[in-house]
Amino acid sequence: MGLRSNESKIELVDRVLGGEPVDRPPVSLWYHFGVQHGDGPRFARLALDSFRSYDFDFLKVMNDYFYPMPEGLDAVRTGEDLRRIARFDVERSPWQEQFRALEVIQKELNGKAYFLDTVFDPWHTLKRALAGEHIGPLMESEPDAVQDALGVITENLIAYCRRSLDIGSAGIFLSVPASREFMSRDRFLTFVKPHAHRVLEAVSGRGRMNVAHIHGDDLYFDDCLDFPAQVFNWWDRGPAGPSLQSVKGKIPGCVMGGIDHKIVTRRTAPFLRDHVGEGKMLGGKDRFFLANGCSIDASVNPRVIRAIVEEARRAV
Repeated sequence: MGLRSNESKIELVDRVLGGEPVDRPPVSLWYHFGVQHGDGPRFARLALDSFRSYDFDFLKVMNDYFYPMPEGLDAVRTGEDLRRIARFDVERSPWQEQFRALEVIQKELNGKAYFLDTVFDPWHTLKRALAGEHIGPLMESEPDAVQDALGVITENLIAYCRRSLDIGSAGIFLSVPASREFMSRDRFLTFVKPHAHRVLEAVSGRGRMNVAHIHGDDLYFDDCLDFPAQVFNWWDRGPAGPSLQSVKGKIPGCVMGGIDHKIVTRRTAPFLRDHVGEGKMLGGKDRFFLANGCSIDASVNPRVIRAIVEEARRAV
């Protein structure tokens, strides 16, 4: 259904990445499993079970193992705390469990399907794992220390991404907060974009399917168009867009979206079948991956996901 005779999932994805028209787009969905307290192989089994159960065309591997806090701190609150953020061996960090998961996934999917590894950009990593509510005041009172810390975090993330790609990830799915609800445009251009760009640039020659996930509701999208990624993903079905076709007209690569992640757990299967049909029309027959604009709720009904995948496989 949409695949050529004897065509594999990998071949379908490669055709889309190469700009060829296809009868139907590759499809995938994702959500957080909430098992970051456990080990990597357990997480890998859940990810693979979901992939096989729903018969997705590619797997977006979530990554909920957190960046480590500097020793002796319980939060990054001050400039002095920021200066304690240092380089570390990524394979001797909490990320080793993600690497263990990726090794299991690579062994199982090798030659069968591509998988992507999720990474949060340096600014989001600083906020999410280290500074939390202190990030805003620190950008105001300690901008140089924040920049230095972001530079160190960037280097650690690059080392992480390279190891992930060496294991077998087809690409890095970099989540970049680029929206007015998070910060002003000036702060985005100062604290977020340069470091996110460095991560993507460092993996641009390594990943087959690097994805820039432009995260948020009211996006600084045009400021992200020069990110060196083969695919862009965002909430295209949201009220602020932008549309899939408008972005396709501005980039040489592919777009990923068409499914409103905010309604998947709130609508019936027939409604979502129509929604997926609309999404396929919006994405078109080339350079388009059908997926959610951001992570869906984990409480989703499996019957709904199967309906989405079935509709996705109908030829346009």
